[in-house]
Amino acid sequence: MAHPDPDRAESAFDDFKAPFDADQAVAEANRCLYCFDAPCMHACPTHIDVAGFIRKIATDNVRGSAKTILESNILGHSCARVCPVEVLCVGACVHNHHEHPPIQIGKLQRYSTDRAMAAGWRFFAAGPDSGKRVAVVGGGPGGLACAHELRIQGHAVTIYERSGALGGLNVTGVAPYKMKTDTAVEEVDYVLGIGGIEVKTHADIDAGALDGLTREFDAVFVAIGLGADSTLGVPGEALAGVGGAVRWIEAMKSAPLDVSSVRHAAVVGGGNTALDAVRELKGLGIPQVTLVYRGAEAAMSGYAHEWEAARLEGVGASWNSQPVAFEGSDRVSGLRCVRTDADKKPIAGTEFVVEAELVLVATGQARLGHLLGGVEGVQVERGRVVADADGRTGNAKLFVGGDCANGGKEVVNAAAEGKRAARAIHAALSGGNHG
Repeated sequence: MAHPDPDRAESAFDDFKAPFDADQAVAEANRCLYCFDAPCMHACPTHIDVAGFIRKIATDNVRGSAKTILESNILGHSCARVCPVEVLCVGACVHNHHEHPPIQIGKLQRYSTDRAMAAGWRFFAAGPDSGKRVAVVGGGPGGLACAHELRIQGHAVTIYERSGALGGLNVTGVAPYKMKTDTAVEEVDYVLGIGGIEVKTHADIDAGALDGLTREFDAVFVAIGLGADSTLGVPGEALAGVGGAVRWIEAMKSAPLDVSSVRHAAVVGGGNTALDAVRELKGLGIPQVTLVYRGAEAAMSGYAHEWEAARLEGVGASWNSQPVAFEGSDRVSGLRCVRTDADKKPIAGTEFVVEAELVLVATGQARLGHLLGGVEGVQVERGRVVADADGRTGNAKLFVGGDCANGGKEVVNAAAEGKRAARAIHAALSGGNHG
C-alpha cells in the first residue's frame, strides 16, 4: 500500500501511551500471575492467550510471544494500540481485585508485535490450494482477518474495497494519539504478506453485484462497515465549518489541515467518536473545545476513561444540551441549543449559544445492511444484517461480520468475527460443520 502524506495533520500528535522498552516490558511481565483460565483471555474477543504471551516476554522469547498473539488475532499489532483495554483485558485483570495496578496488557502486546513488525518475523503461510474461491467485500479489519485465515486454509481470496486503500477505520478513523495511519498501513502490508490475496479497490458493490459474486465465487464474506456520518437535520447545517466527525477525522489523518483561525470548536455527541474528536481538536491547538451532549455525563455511551482524558486535556462540556440550529451567515459562528431534562427532552425557554467556528457532528453513522437486503435469503433488521455467531446468513454462500452485522463495535470484535466466519466458510467448503 502507498504510505500517507508525511505532513498530514495527525503528525502533530504523540503517543498517549508511550511504548515499553525491553527492561520495562520484562519488569511488567514479571508482575503477571499467569492465571490458569485467565479472565483477561476471556475478556478479549479474540481470546488471545494473554498469560502465555506475557510469560514468553518474561523469558526473553519475544518472537514466541508475538506468534502467540498473532495466532489468535492477526490484527494484534493495531489492537494493542486501539483496544479499550480498560474495559476488556486490563479491566478483567485479577490484580484489580487485590488493590494492585492491573497488568498493562496492551502495552506488552504492543511491545511484542512492534518487535515482530520491525524484525519482519512471519509465522504464517498459505495452505495447499483448495481449488475454492472466496470473495471478501470490505477491506477493513474484519475483511483482512477473514482473508488471512482463508489463505491459511488454502482458499483463493479476492478483496473488494470501495475506497482506494485497505485498512478501513484503522487507516482513516483511529485517533492519532492511539495509532497513526502509517502503523495501520504497515499492518495491512503484513497481512497481505501471506500472499495470494487479490485486491480490487474502488469497487462499488451493491445488492446486484453481491448476487453476481455469490454466483462467481464459492463463498462471499461481507464486512462493509458503516456509512456516512448522521446529520442533525436542524437549520444551518449546510454552513461552512459544519461537518461529520468521521469525515473530518479521515481528512485530519490523511492530509495537512489548517485550524489556526479556529478559536472555539464544538463536537455534538456522547459516544467514543465524539470523545476522539474533542481530544483531536484540542491536540491541534484549538483553545476552546466543547463537547455538546443532549444527556447527562453519566448517560454517555463513550468510555468514561476517554472522557476523563479529554477533561484533563482541557476539553469542556455542555451536558443536557440539545442543538436546535447552527448560527452564522456563510460560516458557522455558534451552535444554538436548548436545555434538556433527565429524559433528554427539551425544556422550553432555555435556549443558549455555544460559540464555535467549527462544529463536528458525531451522533452516529448510517448502517449499510440495506445493501444486502436484495440478496436472496438475507434478512436485515434495523439496518443490521441478521447472522449467527459465525456470520452465517440465510444465504448459504454469504457470510457477514464487523459493523454491518454488529452495529458498530471495536476493531478487535471485527477481527474476531472475520476469523470466525473464515473458519465457518472453510468448514462449509470442506463439507463439514464448524466446531
